[in-house]
Amino acid sequence: MMIKKYIPMLILLVMVSCKQRSKLPAIAPDVITEKTPNDTDDPAIWIHPDDASKSIVFGTDKDTNGGVYAFDLDGKIIQEKSIKNIQRPNNVDLEYGFQLNDSITVDVIAFTEREKQQIRLFSVPDMKPLDGGGFPVFEDETDVEQRLAMGISLYKSPKDSSVYAIVGRKMGPSGTYLYQYKFESDCTGVSANLVRKFGSFTGGKEIEAIAVDNEMGYVYYSDEGECIKKYYAEPSMGNKELACFGGELFLDDIEGIAIARYSNDEGYIIVSDQQRGQFNIFSRKNNNFIKAVNLSTLETDGCEVVTVPLSDTFPNGLFVAMNDEKNFYFYDLKKALELE
Repeated sequence: MMIKKYIPMLILLVMVSCKQRSKLPAIAPDVITEKTPNDTDDPAIWIHPDDASKSIVFGTDKDTNGGVYAFDLDGKIIQEKSIKNIQRPNNVDLEYGFQLNDSITVDVIAFTEREKQQIRLFSVPDMKPLDGGGFPVFEDETDVEQRLAMGISLYKSPKDSSVYAIVGRKMGPSGTYLYQYKFESDCTGVSANLVRKFGSFTGGKEIEAIAVDNEMGYVYYSDEGECIKKYYAEPSMGNKELACFGGELFLDDIEGIAIARYSNDEGYIIVSDQQRGQFNIFSRKNNNFIKAVNLSTLETDGCEVVTVPLSDTFPNGLFVAMNDEKNFYFYDLKKALELE
C-alpha cells in the first residue's frame, strides 16, 4: 500500500522536472569523451604550443579513488598523462608560464583534493608533481568541514607574472569564504603562501565554481543560490564586491563558469544553469545577459573554453562541459554559442 501511495508523487516529480528542463533547441556535442570510473566534475584545457591538435583536456573524476584524467581532442583517455589515486579531486584549473627558477618556466595544472584538505600542483605536459605531495589549505579553520577544498582557479598577475590559486571550500563564512595563495619557487621547491581571504556568501548553498579573467583582472564565482559575484583578482586591489548578477535567470544551482576571451575585452562569461540543463551567456565587458543555449548536457557542474583554433573539429575554439554520465562533451565554440 505504501508503494502505491508514493507512485503518484514520483510521477508528479518527474513531470515537474521535465517541465523545468530547457525548452531551447538542443545542440549536440562534436565529441563525447570516454567515461571515467566515478563521477566527472570540472575540466581544464591545455593548448599545445607547437601543434594545437595535440592539446589536452583535463577533467576531474570525483571520488575517494578519483583522479584527473587527460583526454585528447577525440575524447580518448591518455592514460600516461592522467593522475590517479587522488582522494576526491573536485575542480581543476590551468596556467601558463609559472617561473620555476631563473631559467625555466612551466605550464601547470592545480586541483583540489577535498578529502586531504589540500591543493595539488603538477607541471604540464610532463605531469610531474611540484607540491611535495600537496599544499594544505584553510589551515587556520578548526572545523574540518570548513577545510574541505572544492573550487579552484588560477590567476597570473599582469603586474609581475606571479601565479596565484584562489580556493573555495564546501562550507565557509561570509567575507572569508575564499582563500588566495601565491605559488613561490626557490632552491627548496615550490610553496603556496596565503595572501588573502575574501568572498561574501549568502549562506544558502555553497560556493564551488570559480573563474579568473587574467587580462581584465577579475575573479568570478557562483554563490549557488544567489548570483554570480565579481571581485578583483589582484590582492592589492582590495576585497570590495564589484557585482552580483544573473541570479534571477537560473532555475536552481548556479554552477560552472567559463570565460571566452577575445581582444579589446570582448568575449563571454558562460555559466551552467545546472537543473535546467542549459548555459546562460553574459557579456565579458559589462556582464549583461546575452542569451541562453541548450547544449544537451545533464546536470553540468564545471565547464571551460578556449577561443583559438585547435583542429578541423574545433576550428573556432573549444567549449568543454561536464556531463552527468561520467564523461565530458566537446563542442566547436561557434556551434556551442550559436555565434554568427
